[in-house]
Amino acid sequence: MTLRAILTDIEGTTSSIHFVHQVLFPFSADALPEFVRTHAQAAEVKPSLAMVAAEIGVESNDLSAITEALLGWIRQDRKHTVLKLLQGMIWQQGYAAGTFKAHVYPEVAARLQHWAASGLLLYVYSSGSIAAQKLFFAHSDAGNLAPYFQGYFDTTSGPKRESDSYTSIARAIGLVPSEILFLSDIAEELDAARSAGMRTTLLAREQVPAACLHPIATTFDEIRL
Repeated sequence: MTLRAILTDIEGTTSSIHFVHQVLFPFSADALPEFVRTHAQAAEVKPSLAMVAAEIGVESNDLSAITEALLGWIRQDRKHTVLKLLQGMIWQQGYAAGTFKAHVYPEVAARLQHWAASGLLLYVYSSGSIAAQKLFFAHSDAGNLAPYFQGYFDTTSGPKRESDSYTSIARAIGLVPSEILFLSDIAEELDAARSAGMRTTLLAREQVPAACLHPIATTFDEIRL
């Protein structure tokens, strides 16, 4: 069946893990206490803080406990939907202030442009919130890459290591899974995508694995469509 769409991860795939862990995470950790204190009653923040409070068993006005829980989740790199939503709001401030730009590997922008020009539909699936994904590509060090993407998916579509998540994404895109190529640096995510019927390619940016059940590419330029 003809390939019609590419679904890509971000961290370790389009962009370095170093940028996420050494720039974005520390920025959100540093800014989070003040953000929670000053935005606790904001309509877009209050429900998220209430969800954290319920999960850790404290009152929703216990901002100290909520903040400590969120900081702990950042340290654990927990893929929690509420944490990712709040981090996205904090990162928006950093992008807007020009504090940082999102890293993308050197060949990514040109390859996205080429794929889009050839008629392929491009989508993102990352554990970061959809809002954070949009900010990431709109403020990349290669310029605004957001126009190349048709849509974004996060953990509200399901965990990245479960096949049902990819079935749901294919349904949302409106294609059968075999018409979609999923790109990731995590073999378990690719296993789940393949179980759902998608094509797969492992991005081995740092080290090529000795054995892998998926096609391997070290850059986007090596990906075989």
